[in-house]
Amino acid sequence: MSVYITRTNQKLYFARLHLDQLKAAESGSGWSKHALIESFNESVLFHLTSAYQSFLCEIAEVYRVAPEKVDGLASLGELLDAQGLEAPEVKELQQLRESDSWLAKLLAAYKACWIAEDRTHAEQGGHRSLSEIHVVQVNPDHAEDKEVIAQLEEWLDSFRGLIDRQRESMKEW
Repeated sequence: MSVYITRTNQKLYFARLHLDQLKAAESGSGWSKHALIESFNESVLFHLTSAYQSFLCEIAEVYRVAPEKVDGLASLGELLDAQGLEAPEVKELQQLRESDSWLAKLLAAYKACWIAEDRTHAEQGGHRSLSEIHVVQVNPDHAEDKEVIAQLEEWLDSFRGLIDRQRESMKEW
């Protein structure tokens, strides 16, 4: 089995574990409840984004291009183009990235983890996903925690479904 398949599966499993811990923290009542919620929220985003990156390398490996050179969807596309290959999996991922899809929202929420904003600046921004809002502290009272958890679950399930479907089609290649 490919190291990338193993890594992708591992990161999806870690995301599920952290999502379960996020749910437990949300229903808890300890003094560190909100810190745990934010910590697990970000860790779920990290593991989902890591699974995405690993899956890109998995696709590269199937199409026999250098997975170690893949640092994102654009570079995977460039590597495939250089070999004269067209991957329907990459086209689907590009469509998801360029639309208002769960994948675009997931990656935007992860990117927001790296942005330090104060509350007033964050409130002036445009429409964001619930997780992205949560990460930049627009929801300091955690009133939307249940919605954030539901959104993370949806992203995990959607990603798992996409991977299963695309792996099945890549077997034929």
